[in-house]
Amino acid sequence: MKKIHLIAILFLSLNMFAQNINDKIKLFENDFYHWNKSKKKSTLKERMSFYNVNAVSIAVIKDYKIEWAKAYGFADVSEKRAATPQTLFQAGSISKTINSLGILKLVQEGKLGLDDDINNHLKTWKFPYDDVSKEKKITIANLLSHTAGLSVHGFGGYEKGAALPTTIQTLDGLKPSNSGAVRSVFEPGLKYQYSGGGTTITQLILENTTGEKYEDYILKNILEPLGMNNSSFSQPPAKDKENWLATGYNYDKEVKGKYHIYPEKAAAGLWTNPTDLAKYVIETQLSLLGKSDKVLSKEMSQKRLENHFGTFSNDYAGAKYFHHDGGTNGFVCFYMGSVDDGNGIVVMTNGNTGKLMEEIVTSIAALNQFKNYPLESGKESISFTIRKELSKSVDNGIEHYKNLKKTKPDDYNFLDESELNILGYEYLNNGNIDSAIKIFTLNINEFPNSANVYDSRAEAYFNKKEYQLSKKDYQKVLELEQANPNAKEMLSKINQILSLKN
Repeated sequence: MKKIHLIAILFLSLNMFAQNINDKIKLFENDFYHWNKSKKKSTLKERMSFYNVNAVSIAVIKDYKIEWAKAYGFADVSEKRAATPQTLFQAGSISKTINSLGILKLVQEGKLGLDDDINNHLKTWKFPYDDVSKEKKITIANLLSHTAGLSVHGFGGYEKGAALPTTIQTLDGLKPSNSGAVRSVFEPGLKYQYSGGGTTITQLILENTTGEKYEDYILKNILEPLGMNNSSFSQPPAKDKENWLATGYNYDKEVKGKYHIYPEKAAAGLWTNPTDLAKYVIETQLSLLGKSDKVLSKEMSQKRLENHFGTFSNDYAGAKYFHHDGGTNGFVCFYMGSVDDGNGIVVMTNGNTGKLMEEIVTSIAALNQFKNYPLESGKESISFTIRKELSKSVDNGIEHYKNLKKTKPDDYNFLDESELNILGYEYLNNGNIDSAIKIFTLNINEFPNSANVYDSRAEAYFNKKEYQLSKKDYQKVLELEQANPNAKEMLSKINQILSLKN
């Protein structure tokens, strides 16, 4: 009788625990702003619709375990293929997080040194130092922490079937590469500047050091030990994973070919899902406590977070969190883990905005009471609010923007220049240059002291072959930001074009 009684108590406890989790999920799904009653009640489905995001996949971490994982919406709309927790998404720059584990494992084994000159470990290619680096050598630590002073922020990927560059072609900016050469823009160690190009150098260092293909080494030494069995750096993805891949969307448009290929694997090549990434987050948390060393020791994990090697940190009144986001053409994602108490979240989407992710993270942080996490009630996105009017005409959308700013200035996010810049680039990328210029001009009127908004319009004018107008805007960029390398490069290019015309 005692045995039956204990089993009954255990069953009841498990049932109550499951009910508690289900209640949390239900609250999250049906009362998205449960933590802020001043906000209009919304559901997760409504927020997905507002942001035009087709699929969201989430894994929530509590007490060093995955508390729950669930997916919403469609992995592929035309196929009516629902997203599941197993659906794979492009992780974008979160690839750099996993890459850092591979490099630091080699450091831990004594095969690399954090302070070594990168050319000591590059065999098939050497970094071409020049006067810009001021005779300072770039170290592996510089590459991992984005302090190498290198160019090429990120990569655009390649359509399926397109010719793919080798890693060396990418680093030298040679065809068929669609990005510039990775070169010094200022001396190493001087300051932080994000560089996917620098991460691509670590990809070559890993292959030159191990003698293995990048994806094979990371699979055997990082992904498999972490239990990330559904994840891969293979580019293009293996055929047996095709049915698990989400399709990327730029708002309401499917990415041509469903997704892009990223031969810059270390910087952007990871396909994964939130459940697998949550295993990485948990392992990092346990390693920091000295309770697990599947990949890195406690000491190396601590060094990794302290120096921002492949991850970033926030401190909210003493509560520390590590995190990274990622984005490719049609995909956006984010992970976060607490350093001290085993909480965290991973969110992946096949959309093109991080704003929904920010709202999801805040909602879950409130639900699970993440220590000291700032529960900020952001204003509604103005760019998404005016989309309906923009679909009629760009002039309608601009008029709606101006009217809302006049009548409801406190309700919408008018203080972030990226709101309008995103819209401008949508038009530009779709070949509607005149509409892009109208949006960029509105943004300049709103933010006249921002170099970035002038740079955007200059790009649009350049694409329209309005070289004098483009030149004027790039000159304004340099007035506001004297060291802007893109403006200098573009002005040189424009002057060459104009001299040939004369």
